[in-house]
Amino acid sequence: MGLNLLTIAYLIGSISFILGLKMLSNPASARKGNLIAAAGMAIAIFATIFLYENEGKKLGNYGWIFGGLILGTIIGTLIAKRVKMTAMPEMVSMFNGMGGACAALIAIVEFNHLHGETSSGTVLSIVLGLVIGSVSFAGSIIAWGKLNGKIKDFVFNGQHIVNIAFLIMIFGVTGYFLYTGGVGSAGLFYLIFALSIAYGILFVLPIGGADMPVVISLLNSFTGVAAATGGFLYDNQVMLTGGILVGAAGTLLTILMCTAMNRSLQNVLIGSFGSKTTGSTSGSSASGGQHKEISIADAAMLMNYANKVIIVPGYGLAVAQAQHTCHELEKLLESKGVEVKYAIHPVAGRMPGHMNVLLAEADVPYDKLLEMELANDEFKSTDVVLVLGANDVVNPAAKSDPTSPIYGMPILEVEDAKNIIVNKRSMKPGYAGIENQLFYQPKTSMLFGDAKKAIQDLLNEIKNS
Repeated sequence: MGLNLLTIAYLIGSISFILGLKMLSNPASARKGNLIAAAGMAIAIFATIFLYENEGKKLGNYGWIFGGLILGTIIGTLIAKRVKMTAMPEMVSMFNGMGGACAALIAIVEFNHLHGETSSGTVLSIVLGLVIGSVSFAGSIIAWGKLNGKIKDFVFNGQHIVNIAFLIMIFGVTGYFLYTGGVGSAGLFYLIFALSIAYGILFVLPIGGADMPVVISLLNSFTGVAAATGGFLYDNQVMLTGGILVGAAGTLLTILMCTAMNRSLQNVLIGSFGSKTTGSTSGSSASGGQHKEISIADAAMLMNYANKVIIVPGYGLAVAQAQHTCHELEKLLESKGVEVKYAIHPVAGRMPGHMNVLLAEADVPYDKLLEMELANDEFKSTDVVLVLGANDVVNPAAKSDPTSPIYGMPILEVEDAKNIIVNKRSMKPGYAGIENQLFYQPKTSMLFGDAKKAIQDLLNEIKNS
């Protein structure tokens, strides 16, 4: 009876994962989908604790199990409540690393339980979980450090050759480990573990900042595959289903982001895009162009008398925590008869969906968020585009400069609008470290300063006009 209930619980959990993932594809249903998937996971966990039996014996060790659950719940809740929107990609990377570490620890524990004749499938599941989980853990921690600025890009001559050498060593030692049967080869097992950790570190270190969202997505898929190997190992359907879903979703997201950036995965892993910062910080560009500034009063007048305004949010908006003030500006303009929408680039911010989540937090209606293709169709009929902290995703070099690293990358074509107001703290280049010629075009005016203060000043000026 217990086994049947466990099977049913795992089936419910698996279905909830699939439904939750499906609902995450739409901003309007994403929150509900997340809760459904979380509920399925809770059912699977408690069903395993109370219903799982091995040779007639239940799990036991309830004190350790529930102690871990309570501690993890408290830590996770506190982190989730305190994390700033700008630090969300770092948190995702950290949590993903914990998933990889969990898979690696499962492999280590199960290896130490091996004895006598063991099936090759079991040994293969253990070693795959160890390698993939360790690479995901080490790489995610480096990605977390790079995103919060604690770890700098580190590139040396021949680094990719060293990485390939480590990868070959991992394959070679793993192959020999499997050939010898694995059992009793503790030295080889922990050598594989050490090589995998080293490779995970070296694998992410040279990758530039602009490519970090792609790397996080790729590492997320690694963690899913590592979790799936645990499902094979324990013959656990819900663990297998969850791992496969995460692995597949992470892989598809990686491909979609590479497409959005017009970069192959090979270029992401080898090209070090965004690892160096270049460009001008003064009033003129490297090519000699001059930018012009606009006052709050003039910017307010332009927007107040516009028929259509499109706001382009970027990481600068998130840094300033200006999403609520931005929503107030939107409502004020609409009260004066101005049509206001938001243009969202697929890779704006530091991870996919960053801007969608940011604006949803401020209760911006989902139907006002235009995807890139729809936004590009509307820019031609737009009176004013307000760019808030975005840089690379509006850079015309992607279309006009074949020598640019972002050439061919689809962008928000804001230069088609009648007037462009760009809010930035300075003329420094964006995350990719590339100078933006949009800032020097005749239709573009620069509004310098913190996004939240600039928008608040615009609000006050429009109210008084």
